[in-house]
Amino acid sequence: MGKKTDLISILVIVIIGMFIPFLGSIVITFGLDFTNFNDLLKIGSTFGWFLLIFAIELFAVFIYYQLTNKIANKKLEENKPK
Repeated sequence: MGKKTDLISILVIVIIGMFIPFLGSIVITFGLDFTNFNDLLKIGSTFGWFLLIFAIELFAVFIYYQLTNKIANKKLEENKPK
């Protein structure tokens, strides 16, 4: 598999893995009912906000990784014997 396909697969597994404990904790804490449509909308919107905040955090980590990678590669090129 390709590098990006592996990354997408891992992220999907992580998101699904995060949803199960998130769902359980929301239901237990707030006593939400799965049969009530309004409660399902609350759960969905809360998880959506959670994913949005997670995506922002993941983007920040990605930018940090890219910047440090460029700096490290630049230092390696400078120290490389000619």
